Amino acid sequence: MRWLKSAFGTGEEFQYVSPEEVPEERRQEIIRVLAKAIVERRLTAPAVFFLESMKPLSFVGSQAMIFLQPVIQAIFPFRSYNEFSVMMEDRKNVEELICEMERLEAEDREKRRREKRAKRRG
Repeated sequence: MRWLKSAFGTGEEFQYVSPEEVPEERRQEIIRVLAKAIVERRLTAPAVFFLESMKPLSFVGSQAMIFLQPVIQAIFPFRSYNEFSVMMEDRKNVEELICEMERLEAEDREKRRREKRAKRRG
């Protein structure tokens, strides 16, 4: 029933935002949360491959996200999705997302290595 409530939403969370309206802290938080979710699922390589290949078309991709917004808003929180879609207009944000995923992946790989060594010595 959540989707029905949001279908006619008019509250602040349903207001459209422009790229300039997304605060720097919020932009960093969205990138960090998304990168963490991708790394936890061990999808870093396919995600980086996809983002690198689509970087020249980042604006077109963000417009596709806006086009699909009515369907997607039934699943994801509207404001987060809207902020992310306008953020992806800028290639700089795509590059930041890739860098954050690679950084988290390196940390995760090192953590697994340490655990493996400790287990062997164990």
